[in-house]
Amino acid sequence: MNAGQLQALRADLKRYAAQTPYAITRQHADATLGLLDRHAKPWQRGVLEGHLTASAWVVDCTGRYAAMIHHRKLNRWLQPGGHIDDSDASWRAAAERELREETGLARFVSPADDAALFDVDVHAIPARADEPAHWHYDLRYLFVADIEAGANSGQSLALNAEESHACRWFALSEMVSDTAFGAETQRMIELTLRRAGSAAFVSGAHR
Repeated sequence: MNAGQLQALRADLKRYAAQTPYAITRQHADATLGLLDRHAKPWQRGVLEGHLTASAWVVDCTGRYAAMIHHRKLNRWLQPGGHIDDSDASWRAAAERELREETGLARFVSPADDAALFDVDVHAIPARADEPAHWHYDLRYLFVADIEAGANSGQSLALNAEESHACRWFALSEMVSDTAFGAETQRMIELTLRRAGSAAFVSGAHR
Protein backbone atom coordinates (compact mmCIF):
# COMPACT_ATOMS: atom_id res chain seq x y z
CA MET A 1 0.00 0.00 0.00
CA ASN A 2 1.20 3.52 -0.73
CA ALA A 3 0.22 7.18 -1.05
CA GLY A 4 -1.21 6.56 -4.51
CA GLN A 5 -3.54 3.88 -3.16
CA LEU A 6 -4.67 6.25 -0.40
CA GLN A 7 -5.40 8.97 -2.95
CA ALA A 8 -7.45 6.55 -5.03
CA LEU A 9 -9.32 5.42 -1.91
CA ARG A 10 -10.24 9.01 -1.07
CA ALA A 11 -11.80 9.38 -4.52
CA ASP A 12 -13.60 6.02 -4.16
CA LEU A 13 -15.01 6.97 -0.75
CA LYS A 14 -16.28 10.33 -2.01
CA ARG A 15 -17.88 8.65 -5.02
CA TYR A 16 -19.42 6.00 -2.78
CA ALA A 17 -20.79 8.60 -0.32
CA ALA A 18 -22.46 10.45 -3.20
CA GLN A 19 -24.12 7.30 -4.53
CA THR A 20 -25.06 5.14 -1.52
CA PRO A 21 -28.80 5.00 -0.77
CA TYR A 22 -28.13 4.67 2.98
CA ALA A 23 -27.51 7.59 5.33
CA ILE A 24 -25.56 5.36 7.72
CA THR A 25 -23.06 4.27 5.09
CA ARG A 26 -22.62 7.89 4.01
CA GLN A 27 -21.64 8.60 7.62
CA HIS A 28 -19.28 5.60 7.62
CA ALA A 29 -17.61 6.79 4.42
CA ASP A 30 -17.13 10.27 5.92
CA ALA A 31 -15.69 8.76 9.11
CA THR A 32 -13.28 6.68 7.03
CA LEU A 33 -12.13 9.79 5.17
CA GLY A 34 -11.46 11.33 8.58
CA LEU A 35 -9.28 8.36 9.51
CA LEU A 36 -7.27 8.90 6.32
CA ASP A 37 -6.78 12.55 7.32
CA ARG A 38 -5.41 11.60 10.74
CA HIS A 39 -2.99 8.80 9.83
CA ALA A 40 -0.35 8.29 7.16
CA LYS A 41 -0.79 4.50 7.16
CA PRO A 42 -4.37 3.94 8.34
CA TRP A 43 -4.40 0.26 7.37
CA GLN A 44 -1.76 -0.76 9.90
CA ARG A 45 -2.84 -2.53 13.08
CA GLY A 46 -0.56 -0.25 15.09
CA VAL A 47 -3.08 2.57 14.58
CA LEU A 48 -4.72 1.92 17.93
CA GLU A 49 -7.84 4.09 17.58
CA GLY A 50 -8.81 1.88 14.63
CA HIS A 51 -7.68 0.96 11.14
CA LEU A 52 -8.84 0.03 7.69
CA THR A 53 -9.85 -3.55 6.97
CA ALA A 54 -11.08 -5.18 3.77
CA SER A 55 -13.79 -7.76 3.28
CA ALA A 56 -15.50 -9.65 0.49
CA TRP A 57 -19.25 -9.94 0.04
CA VAL A 58 -19.24 -13.02 -2.19
CA VAL A 59 -22.28 -14.37 -3.99
CA ASP A 60 -22.62 -17.24 -6.44
CA CYS A 61 -23.13 -16.54 -10.15
CA THR A 62 -26.93 -16.69 -9.80
CA GLY A 63 -26.89 -13.91 -7.19
CA ARG A 64 -29.04 -16.03 -4.86
CA TYR A 65 -26.47 -17.35 -2.37
CA ALA A 66 -23.80 -15.71 -0.22
CA ALA A 67 -20.77 -17.42 1.32
CA MET A 68 -20.27 -16.68 5.02
CA ILE A 69 -17.82 -17.76 7.70
CA HIS A 70 -18.57 -18.28 11.39
CA HIS A 71 -15.82 -16.11 12.85
CA ARG A 72 -13.84 -17.90 15.55
CA LYS A 73 -13.01 -14.82 17.67
CA LEU A 74 -16.24 -12.86 17.27
CA ASN A 75 -18.50 -15.95 17.28
CA ARG A 76 -20.72 -14.56 14.51
CA TRP A 77 -21.56 -15.31 10.90
CA LEU A 78 -19.70 -12.72 8.83
CA GLN A 79 -18.47 -12.18 5.30
CA PRO A 80 -14.79 -13.17 4.73
CA GLY A 81 -12.32 -10.40 5.42
CA GLY A 82 -9.60 -9.10 7.67
CA HIS A 83 -6.57 -6.91 8.05
CA ILE A 84 -4.70 -5.30 5.17
CA ASP A 85 -1.04 -6.12 4.59
CA ASP A 86 1.60 -3.63 3.45
CA SER A 87 2.23 -5.93 0.48
CA ASP A 88 -1.38 -5.95 -0.80
CA ALA A 89 -1.58 -4.44 -4.28
CA SER A 90 -4.91 -2.71 -3.62
CA TRP A 91 -7.76 -2.55 -1.13
CA ARG A 92 -9.78 -4.97 -3.26
CA ALA A 93 -6.76 -7.27 -3.55
CA ALA A 94 -6.62 -7.42 0.25
CA ALA A 95 -10.29 -8.46 0.33
CA GLU A 96 -9.66 -11.12 -2.33
CA ARG A 97 -6.66 -12.51 -0.44
CA GLU A 98 -8.79 -12.88 2.69
CA LEU A 99 -11.59 -14.44 0.64
CA ARG A 100 -9.28 -17.06 -0.83
CA GLU A 101 -7.69 -17.82 2.54
CA GLU A 102 -10.99 -18.18 4.38
CA THR A 103 -13.15 -20.00 1.81
CA GLY A 104 -10.84 -21.54 -0.79
CA LEU A 105 -12.78 -19.76 -3.56
CA ALA A 106 -10.40 -18.77 -6.33
CA ARG A 107 -12.39 -18.28 -9.53
CA PHE A 108 -14.69 -15.33 -10.07
CA VAL A 109 -16.87 -13.65 -12.67
CA SER A 110 -16.02 -9.95 -13.07
CA PRO A 111 -18.97 -7.53 -13.14
CA ALA A 112 -18.31 -4.22 -14.85
CA ASP A 113 -18.22 -2.37 -11.51
CA ASP A 114 -16.32 -4.93 -9.43
CA ALA A 115 -13.59 -2.41 -8.53
CA ALA A 116 -16.11 -0.10 -6.85
CA LEU A 117 -16.82 -0.11 -3.14
CA PHE A 118 -19.91 -2.21 -2.45
CA ASP A 119 -20.35 -1.16 1.17
CA VAL A 120 -18.48 0.70 3.91
CA ASP A 121 -18.96 -0.09 7.58
CA VAL A 122 -17.36 1.26 10.76
CA HIS A 123 -17.81 -1.02 13.76
CA ALA A 124 -16.35 -1.53 17.22
CA ILE A 125 -14.01 -4.41 18.01
CA PRO A 126 -13.97 -5.46 21.69
CA ALA A 127 -10.77 -5.49 23.73
CA ARG A 128 -8.79 -8.71 23.99
CA ALA A 129 -5.80 -9.73 26.06
CA ASP A 130 -3.36 -8.57 23.39
CA GLU A 131 -5.09 -5.40 22.12
CA PRO A 132 -7.39 -2.63 23.34
CA ALA A 133 -10.88 -1.97 22.04
CA HIS A 134 -10.75 -0.19 18.68
CA TRP A 135 -12.63 0.43 15.42
CA HIS A 136 -12.56 -1.33 12.08
CA TYR A 137 -13.17 0.86 9.05
CA ASP A 138 -14.20 -1.91 6.70
CA LEU A 139 -13.98 -1.54 2.92
CA ARG A 140 -16.32 -4.08 1.33
CA TYR A 141 -16.15 -5.33 -2.25
CA LEU A 142 -18.52 -7.51 -4.24
CA PHE A 143 -17.19 -10.81 -5.61
CA VAL A 144 -19.18 -13.14 -7.83
CA ALA A 145 -17.95 -16.73 -7.54
CA ASP A 146 -17.89 -18.78 -10.73
CA ILE A 147 -20.18 -21.42 -9.27
CA GLU A 148 -23.87 -22.14 -8.77
CA ALA A 149 -23.99 -22.70 -5.03
CA GLY A 150 -27.37 -24.43 -5.00
CA ALA A 151 -25.97 -27.46 -6.79
CA ASN A 152 -22.51 -27.46 -5.21
CA SER A 153 -22.97 -26.09 -1.71
CA GLY A 154 -21.13 -28.97 -0.09
CA GLN A 155 -18.02 -29.04 -2.29
CA SER A 156 -17.20 -25.46 -3.26
CA LEU A 157 -15.90 -24.06 0.06
CA ALA A 158 -12.81 -24.98 2.09
CA LEU A 159 -12.87 -24.22 5.83
CA ASN A 160 -9.89 -22.37 7.33
CA ALA A 161 -10.12 -23.77 10.86
CA GLU A 162 -7.69 -21.19 12.25
CA GLU A 163 -10.06 -18.38 11.32
CA SER A 164 -13.55 -19.79 11.63
CA HIS A 165 -15.74 -22.55 13.04
CA ALA A 166 -17.65 -23.07 9.80
CA CYS A 167 -17.98 -21.84 6.24
CA ARG A 168 -21.11 -22.26 4.12
CA TRP A 169 -23.43 -20.83 1.50
CA PHE A 170 -26.67 -19.21 2.64
CA ALA A 171 -29.70 -18.54 0.46
CA LEU A 172 -30.35 -14.78 0.49
CA SER A 173 -34.08 -15.47 0.62
CA GLU A 174 -33.54 -17.15 4.01
CA MET A 175 -31.01 -14.62 5.31
CA VAL A 176 -33.44 -11.71 5.05
CA SER A 177 -35.58 -13.14 7.85
CA ASP A 178 -32.74 -14.49 10.01
CA THR A 179 -31.98 -12.28 13.00
CA ALA A 180 -28.54 -13.87 13.36
CA PHE A 181 -27.41 -11.51 10.61
CA GLY A 182 -27.00 -7.92 11.71
CA ALA A 183 -28.19 -4.73 10.04
CA GLU A 184 -24.89 -4.30 8.18
CA THR A 185 -25.32 -7.75 6.59
CA GLN A 186 -28.98 -7.11 5.82
CA ARG A 187 -27.90 -3.97 3.98
CA MET A 188 -25.64 -5.98 1.67
CA ILE A 189 -28.37 -8.59 1.17
CA GLU A 190 -30.74 -5.84 0.07
CA LEU A 191 -28.18 -4.43 -2.36
CA THR A 192 -27.60 -7.90 -3.80
CA LEU A 193 -31.27 -8.68 -4.23
CA ARG A 194 -31.63 -5.44 -6.21
CA ARG A 195 -28.98 -6.73 -8.61
CA ALA A 196 -30.13 -10.36 -8.76
CA GLY A 197 -30.91 -11.55 -12.26
CA SER A 198 -29.00 -8.70 -13.89
CA ALA A 199 -26.03 -9.07 -16.21
CA ALA A 200 -23.77 -8.26 -13.27
CA PHE A 201 -24.14 -11.81 -12.04
CA VAL A 202 -24.22 -13.80 -15.26
CA SER A 203 -21.67 -12.19 -17.55
CA GLY A 204 -18.16 -10.83 -17.51
CA ALA A 205 -14.60 -12.08 -17.74
CA HIS A 206 -13.47 -15.01 -15.63
CA ARG A 207 -10.41 -14.85 -13.43
